[in-house]
Amino acid sequence: MEATTKRDFDIDVAMQRLRTAVQPFPKAALFELADAGYNSSFEVLVACIISIRTRDETTTPVAQRLFAQARTPAAVSCLAPDNIDNLINACTFHEAKARQIHAIARRIVNEYEGKLPCDAEVLLSFAGVGPKCANLVLGITGNQPRIGVDIHVHRVTNRWGYVLARTPEKTMAALEAKLPQHYWVEINRLLVPFGKHICTGNLPRCSTCPVLDMCQQVGVQAHH
Repeated sequence: MEATTKRDFDIDVAMQRLRTAVQPFPKAALFELADAGYNSSFEVLVACIISIRTRDETTTPVAQRLFAQARTPAAVSCLAPDNIDNLINACTFHEAKARQIHAIARRIVNEYEGKLPCDAEVLLSFAGVGPKCANLVLGITGNQPRIGVDIHVHRVTNRWGYVLARTPEKTMAALEAKLPQHYWVEINRLLVPFGKHICTGNLPRCSTCPVLDMCQQVGVQAHH
């Protein structure tokens, strides 16, 4: 993009504008499920596992289908991995995820009396659970200031020029150093729908962007 005069990026103004801008769009899957009552730490973790490399439009009904049969670690641990697989088979890598979900449920039953603690060390001890899922669980269900950096949060905040980082992990560290804590959970809630519908990966819709006057449009070669 050609250089244009931009105002300094004001995150308070940006967040306020984004709240309005994303209202017409579906919520991010984990937040939608939590708002619908699937808000235990175990349910959010399972939904996050289902969501990996899977679109939100698929994640939400797949998680609801599983939770209609079993919502607690004890109930899920009583299902055979094949049964879990049949329930979640619309998501990507469903066979591996079914085994992972079953193993996590059994560990929670055996080691934590059937209730998943909202504890980062515990969450990260589960095979296949990384910082993004752990932080989303802790933020959504534990009311802890944690940043869940997925591809949308990574792309948008770097495109803004708010941070400059090459990987989601480095973006998380940069945001932790700069973003006010009271936005840490909300940044994912807002930027998932914003990144899917406005600040898209290819041909972002800059003409409808509510923060265009502040965005540096880093890396944008063409846009609507």
